[in-house]
Amino acid sequence: MPGMQFPYPRKSSTASAFAPRTTSRSYGGRRRNPRSLAPYLVGGVALIWFLVWLFAGSTSSRASRPPGTPEVVIVTTLDPKLSESYKTNIKENREYYAHKHGYATFYPNTTDYDLMPNVPQSWATVPALRHAMTKYPHTPWLWYLTSTALIMNTKDSVYDRVLDPAKLGPMMITDAPVVPPDSVIKTFSHLKPERVDLILSPDREGLAGGSLLVRSGDWAKFFLDAWYDPLYRSYNFQKAEGHALEHMVQWHGTVLAKLALIPQRIINSYTSSNSGEAGQYQEGDFIANFHGCARDSSRNCEQEMAPLMVRWRELKDHAMRR
Repeated sequence: MPGMQFPYPRKSSTASAFAPRTTSRSYGGRRRNPRSLAPYLVGGVALIWFLVWLFAGSTSSRASRPPGTPEVVIVTTLDPKLSESYKTNIKENREYYAHKHGYATFYPNTTDYDLMPNVPQSWATVPALRHAMTKYPHTPWLWYLTSTALIMNTKDSVYDRVLDPAKLGPMMITDAPVVPPDSVIKTFSHLKPERVDLILSPDREGLAGGSLLVRSGDWAKFFLDAWYDPLYRSYNFQKAEGHALEHMVQWHGTVLAKLALIPQRIINSYTSSNSGEAGQYQEGDFIANFHGCARDSSRNCEQEMAPLMVRWRELKDHAMRR
């Protein structure tokens, strides 16, 4: 039509002088050299291997461990400012339980590690676990237990209570907010207990890191090194390493894929009355944690420990007389 403008150039039945030739020779020149694909193939294989290694179960073979290797190492960091009587009570409590079940204990000071300036001493938890892994390289499990907690029920080993896959599986909290009450990230619903490498409980405010279990191995090294990243330490998290851990389990799939949350009273009951019924310590519970006493100036950890130590010694003496 006269005067009409076309938005695109008209197609011509005549090939443009600049159109590429489509002879078999030119097609052959565009084919990739197999050697040029080699880096991609190697990279793909390496990526698949890494993912298989990271997400595979990291259970160490019992047969490969030297005789006498403890199944669990109990790790408790101690502030040098604590009274000697307080530290003695903590060690007595741990060592009785460890001796009874063939475990080992490890008590590094919070000042043993370079935490960077102005970093809370609670961050010592992370390098202490890494230190314990180096000190006990063949031990399959590390149990961090805060210095504000006592092992009250010594009858069963932590393996029989928690670590045995037959026990762990039914108690795992699945398809629930990772950080309660309303995290959009949820725990895996089909994670097998044999593949779990990190075990802890939620409390009313978030994750209760005062009692946690880490399976020793390559994944644990990755996890602890990532947790101790200088960026996390320098970031002003309100609860220091606790909030850093909550960030990791929510936004790092490699951590969430190894995490099992279990009910609080199984490994970390709180003695405080405002801890809620689901987390409130009751007679017969495994752990009594006077959580928060070190941060609250109106509370005294040693005074709160005293009646619990009296009760623990009564239970211990009763068990020894049987």
